[in-house]
Amino acid sequence: MLSVWVLALATTVAAQTTPKPYEPTVGQAGKDVVWVPTPQALVEKMLDLGQLTPNDYLIDLGSGDGRTVITAARRGSRALGVEFNPDMVALARRSAAEAKVGDRAQFLEGDLFEADLSKAQVITMFLLPSINMKLRPKLLGLKPGMRIVTNSFTMEDWMADETANVTENCSSWCQALLWVVPAKVAGTWQTPQGPLVLQQEFQMLNGTFGGTSIVDAKMRGEQIMFTVGTVKYTGTVSGKSMKGTTSTGATWTATQP
Repeated sequence: MLSVWVLALATTVAAQTTPKPYEPTVGQAGKDVVWVPTPQALVEKMLDLGQLTPNDYLIDLGSGDGRTVITAARRGSRALGVEFNPDMVALARRSAAEAKVGDRAQFLEGDLFEADLSKAQVITMFLLPSINMKLRPKLLGLKPGMRIVTNSFTMEDWMADETANVTENCSSWCQALLWVVPAKVAGTWQTPQGPLVLQQEFQMLNGTFGGTSIVDAKMRGEQIMFTVGTVKYTGTVSGKSMKGTTSTGATWTATQP
């Protein structure tokens, strides 16, 4: 009887001393923002809007419980979450292992402002507008064509290229916004038809081509488009050169010294 009592006591003590698995609480404080999870339906929409492919590398800034990174990994992509809270990082790593995507879903304990973003094709984040604005100069300095997707919050006067809303299985925080980092093209470009003079504000352009004003002008990554009169020009920017075609089937080129 004594041995049974001792065994029961030992079991009770072990149960009392075994720590419970960490469980985050919605609204808990973090370094830069409180934690609010992105609804899974919006996670999927954000990855769709960012046109994530298995060939892409995604970085999620402020990755929380890791759901965006794990979802990207389930789609076959490699993904990294940057999170300041070590308990969240440990939770995300456990969840990735349970989902059997630990080889593609990695988590880094660190400051999102110090993260190296240069290798990513897609960046996702659910941060406050003030944090987005602190990150904005760094984001605009990334390679043209990089896709940035946020949950709900804007980049102020850098207008999103696309937005999408989730209407099912989502009651709050249901909008995804996409920006494509534009190539920098402001200045004077030489063409056989005369100078192409461009002013640029983020992805939006204005200016003249051969002395005639251009309209409907914008960048999408390295892709440029503008209209002169009734002719639409589309092309690709590569460093100090552009080349493309017109709506009439002609080709065009432009260069900078």
